[in-house]
Amino acid sequence: MRPTAVRSSGMPEPKVYSPWWGDTSNLKQKGIITYTVSPFRQRPTKEIFQGWMFNGYKRLASQVPYWIVPFAIAYGTYTWAKRYDVWQNSKAGHIALHGAH
Repeated sequence: MRPTAVRSSGMPEPKVYSPWWGDTSNLKQKGIITYTVSPFRQRPTKEIFQGWMFNGYKRLASQVPYWIVPFAIAYGTYTWAKRYDVWQNSKAGHIALHGAH
């Protein structure tokens, strides 16, 4: 009969590929490549306004056909309803709808 392997309740042995809870002092991870850019080479606000003016305008202009039609329908409905409401509450509207004021 084969004896049972001893189980430890503490930290895993150093031969484990993944270290215990982020402890990287035992092993060096393989296959992880990190690239960085010097902080002196990073220019996050370079041409931010010029880029927005041209690219932002192009992106907004490409969306105009999708929002101009519903906007025109909604605006036309709103102006028609306002005119109709003013007419209904006028003397001419009362006479035309109810026959007498």
